[in-house]
Amino acid sequence: MAEYDVAVIGGGPAGYVGAIRASRLGAKTLLVEKDELGGTCLNRGCIPAKTLLKTAELVHEIAGASKRGIRIADPSVTVDMAAAVAEKNRVVKKLTGGVGSLLKANGVDVIKGAGVLQGRSAGGFSIRAGTETFDAKKVLLAGGSRTAELPVPGADLPGVMDSTEILDLETIPPRLAIVGGGVIGIELAMAFLSFGSAVTIIEALPRILPPMDRDISDLLHKTLTGRGAVIHTGTGLSRIEQRGNALFLTLAGGKTVEADKVLISIGRTADLSALGDLTAAPVPLALDKGKALVNDYMESSVPGIFAPGDINGKKMLAHAAFAMAECAAENAVNQLDGGGKQKKVNLDFVPSVVYSFPEAASVGLTQEGAEKTGPVSAGNFPLAVNGRALASGSPEGFVKVLADPKYGRILGVHMAGHGASEIINEAAALMAMEITVHELAELIHGHPTVSEALMEAAADALGRCVHLPPKKRK
Repeated sequence: MAEYDVAVIGGGPAGYVGAIRASRLGAKTLLVEKDELGGTCLNRGCIPAKTLLKTAELVHEIAGASKRGIRIADPSVTVDMAAAVAEKNRVVKKLTGGVGSLLKANGVDVIKGAGVLQGRSAGGFSIRAGTETFDAKKVLLAGGSRTAELPVPGADLPGVMDSTEILDLETIPPRLAIVGGGVIGIELAMAFLSFGSAVTIIEALPRILPPMDRDISDLLHKTLTGRGAVIHTGTGLSRIEQRGNALFLTLAGGKTVEADKVLISIGRTADLSALGDLTAAPVPLALDKGKALVNDYMESSVPGIFAPGDINGKKMLAHAAFAMAECAAENAVNQLDGGGKQKKVNLDFVPSVVYSFPEAASVGLTQEGAEKTGPVSAGNFPLAVNGRALASGSPEGFVKVLADPKYGRILGVHMAGHGASEIINEAAALMAMEITVHELAELIHGHPTVSEALMEAAADALGRCVHLPPKKRK
């Protein structure tokens, strides 16, 4: 039986980063992956979705090119979905190959197979991968997540897809119904609207993008409906039926929606398939609402087993998984070396992004959440008066800064508009460094840039933004 210092189950963002970090710290490391390296994010989520979204964004930009004096002989734009999917697959293949090369360069042994914990062994823990069994002193469970299932009749009908299947769709559905108004649902709604689908969104909660700041939800709701989407909020789904070549969705209350394809996008749930025998006595691994329970050091209730990434449900984002994995790997190797200081990971300032157009992004507390803690100074700078946004033809959006009026601590930053996915990282960095709203308001930004709207919003939170009319000042 092969023996390792650290075994990692799962080759997604948490798994491959944790394996590389452990190996670089001197641990003999094994990684077991049942599918392609890179996990959901690289193969079935972040990267393929953003590749298709770029195609959709280009279609959207071409449609508005005439405003800039660009004359296109044939104004009609069509999308060859087979070619778009092929480009998506090319990007994914290049990145998965890169992950494999990184693991090899760092001396990580990679086994293809479904990794399952067998229980304790003399050396620590036993892991089965296919027909082989391995021993490891420490384990990183990085099983990731899977799409949540919708328990309604007809959810398994042909033509009803999850977010993985729709990314391989090589024809554009004339009518697409999307069940779920979260990040994935909104991004794909934007994409297929640009491709030419008639899109209907069904969201059970009172608004789309419910975890994000209300101003972002309201803006993207307005943007989607302005582009032709029909949105039903506060509406559940009762059943899906096949009638001829069409799918009929019966909503709570009896109204029906007719579609050619249906996307079920109601979120993700932790994939616990790697737990194996540790889900039962005599070595139970504690769960919290279907997710692996971990402490601040990413260690589970079973000493020596760490669970970074989506499997613990703390922040189901790839960039959060990277940070959790490095923390888990360092703590696992420190334990091997006989102790040492254990590292914590700070997830307070993890940015969230919606890759719509306009993009939307958030970090920290929403305005509603911040107001529950006490008084809040809110500054808002509209991109309609930002020189770079106007020059780029992207005046839609805003930057909002929330601060504690007493000490100036930045509580949250929310933005929608061109480049929001990049600018939010500056906000997250400043918040992590405990920069106050007073200091942010005085940070000189390049002009003209969209990012200077962050500084302007901070100044507005203090009531002294010179680029807003006096009536706008707080």
